[in-house]
Amino acid sequence: MKICTKTVIVTLAIIFTQVTTIYSQRYHNGLVDKTIALIGNDMIQLSELETEVQMMMLQGVTSDKNLRCEILQNMLTQKIFLTQARLDSIQVSPDNVENELNRRISNVMTQLGGEKAAEEYFKKPMFRLKEEWRSALHEQFLTQEMQSKVAQTAPELTPSDVKEFYNTTSEDSLPIIPTQYKYRQIAVYPDRESAELAVKERLLGFRERVMKGERFSTLATLYSQDPGSATRGGELGMASKTMYWPAFSDIAIALKEGQVSQIVETPDGFHIIQMISKEGEMFNARHILIRPEYTNEDRSKAFKRLDSIKNLIEADSVSFEMAARRFSHDTKSYINGGLVADKNSGSAYFDKENLKILDYNIIRGLKEGDISEPFETTDNEGRDGNTIYKIIKLEKIIPSHPANYINDFSVLQDEARNKLAMEAIEEFVNQKKKTTYIKIDPLFQYCPFLKEGWIK
Repeated sequence: MKICTKTVIVTLAIIFTQVTTIYSQRYHNGLVDKTIALIGNDMIQLSELETEVQMMMLQGVTSDKNLRCEILQNMLTQKIFLTQARLDSIQVSPDNVENELNRRISNVMTQLGGEKAAEEYFKKPMFRLKEEWRSALHEQFLTQEMQSKVAQTAPELTPSDVKEFYNTTSEDSLPIIPTQYKYRQIAVYPDRESAELAVKERLLGFRERVMKGERFSTLATLYSQDPGSATRGGELGMASKTMYWPAFSDIAIALKEGQVSQIVETPDGFHIIQMISKEGEMFNARHILIRPEYTNEDRSKAFKRLDSIKNLIEADSVSFEMAARRFSHDTKSYINGGLVADKNSGSAYFDKENLKILDYNIIRGLKEGDISEPFETTDNEGRDGNTIYKIIKLEKIIPSHPANYINDFSVLQDEARNKLAMEAIEEFVNQKKKTTYIKIDPLFQYCPFLKEGWIK
């Protein structure tokens, strides 16, 4: 993963499952392609199905005798929703389609190494690929809108409905709520100014050495703290500028080939960049990343401060909440008396998976009401975070348990709502199968799903 990537690159396999046929597929007896299903006014080609099979294999799906049957059933179901969406004159935003198209094109070109490489891979010019993918995405959005519309026909739930769902669902089938932790923290940052100044001096030294003739790639291999690119001499590979922090990509794409930037700061640290080549909104560059580093003296100083704060709390001179408001450097939690909230859900309860490993290793050894010893961890800025020192007070532990009506009403409500939505969708499909013209090639006559009303 590239050090300054702000978005995880979608794998090529996942992208391609949304598109139409890429290559003409050859089959036994010299068959190039054939129509394997007619449903309403739509048809499904064998090559489309085989492309889906290949992409699922790339995603790690193990082939079995029913894999093609399952894929065909899904394709038929999608066509049912697409047909109804057209009949209902459902519209999708062209801007949403174009935004998704541009995102996927960027991902593909990043994965393959540019527009020319993508054209060679697909054996098609880019304008043709865009036409095919735009059409596929438009159909995908229509299908999703229609499914959502059908799901909304499910009856509204009352609290008594949720309770009935809970009472009639076996405990083995109820969702499992993982162990959750609620905690407060007092966080102290080290002296960043001095550490950042030291980093900038190092990078300016590297830049000066490059200006005097040393190879940028050699310095990147020796000194860059980006393990993903350092082994390649700092080279990142051809990628869309949208894959990087704006501060990084804006400076990089403005460089001429061979030119070296001034120091660039991102949430990942400090960089200098050398442009290798550009292709429209894509570029390939080298970089050297250096992060601020802190000494034992910095750590000792922070620990002493946190120790003294902890002593004040334990002597009842101040509450943990008040101490957090007065002493904590974390702007996101100190205003709430140090109470930490999940940045995605806003919840004050954290599953183990949503805690930083360093934090969890401390929390799991605490009992409710305990205050930890000072420890070193990272904040949530950048890919790896910045060094920070903390003490934590564990407020509450909720042990793992099957969802119950009293404490987990919202979870049960979502489960019950999803169940009703799936039932509405299933009923819609079953009704449409009865009134829609469907013809399936004998090649698939042994597929188990045909017994479910697909063939009249």
